[in-house]
Amino acid sequence: MPKTKAAPDFFLIAVTLTLLLVGLLMVYSASAVGASYKFDDAFYFVKRQMLFAAVGIIVMFLVMNIHYWTWRSWAKIATLACFLLLIVVLIPGVGLARGGARSWLGVGAFSIQPSEFMKMALIAFLAKYLSEHQKNVTSIRKGLIPSLSLVFLAFGLIMLQPDLGTGTVLVATCMTMLFTAGARIRHFVYMGLLGLAGLAGLIISAPYRIQRITSFLDPWSDPLHSGFQIIQSLYAIGPGGLLGFGLGQSRQKFQYLPEPQTDFIFAIISEELGFIGAGFVLLLFCLLLWRGIRIAMGAPDLYGSLLAIGIIGMIAVQVMINIAVVTGLMPVTGITLPFLSYGGSSLTLMLVSIGVLLNISRYARY
Repeated sequence: MPKTKAAPDFFLIAVTLTLLLVGLLMVYSASAVGASYKFDDAFYFVKRQMLFAAVGIIVMFLVMNIHYWTWRSWAKIATLACFLLLIVVLIPGVGLARGGARSWLGVGAFSIQPSEFMKMALIAFLAKYLSEHQKNVTSIRKGLIPSLSLVFLAFGLIMLQPDLGTGTVLVATCMTMLFTAGARIRHFVYMGLLGLAGLAGLIISAPYRIQRITSFLDPWSDPLHSGFQIIQSLYAIGPGGLLGFGLGQSRQKFQYLPEPQTDFIFAIISEELGFIGAGFVLLLFCLLLWRGIRIAMGAPDLYGSLLAIGIIGMIAVQVMINIAVVTGLMPVTGITLPFLSYGGSSLTLMLVSIGVLLNISRYARY
């Protein structure tokens, strides 16, 4: 266990807090109209987001001071607990259904999404397993099958909710870790072919997923139903131009773009702040990812490196999928934009994961 402790990466802290501040500002701007209409309180969503942000920041700084090898010791227990929560959430009357998926546990607005925490638990477990069995990672039988069996078990439970977006992020993150650990390229080709076949089966098995594919290919074929959300998103992004309409001046948030403070908040950013504002947000994410990769490369041991790669890979995959969906490059999947979208579970998880990354930075050499 590395024992040399230094100051955390202050640049990473600054970028994270800047993203968080932009997120709070845009959650308020995107949700004020809808919140006033639904709850008679323009600050309804941003107050809750501020509460989760405050809790998340406190936990982030606490986790920053907990040695990252602690998560190695608790990885099995945390993963088992998350598996149990994924089973509990499927019980009728216990799990809460929102947006067509039974993914939540809790009461009212204050609830958690177990699948979000499963991502972090599985990252910690896979980092532990791969660091202890790196010599077997090139073997399908000894390396990939034991790793992927756990990943796809978690994916299967998440799909029972169903939540294809979160499941996709989970699998893609774990694949990134396997690739970094040294898995063979040809094995990824085989897994990719099997994954495409499985994805085709999932799409065919659910009519609403077929509608999402067809609306992605031609959203104007059904502009009032399956294609409505992406059309309204493009109507927000297109007119934004270089500088946007100005903060708080979005037109699409007036009951045109559904739930603009969650998955499609980037569309509101583009509409109000224009290409410059959207580009600034993307720059912040690029800086965060660059800093995370640098920490992973400088980590003092393989476990720390894989843990950092898992965290930064999770954030990168989620950012890419969200922005691809908002800009019409992918079918709608229901993925939040890290640090910016409204959502307590997602925001808390992201800040906790940054706390782990900051602790690794205290021992990294770069």
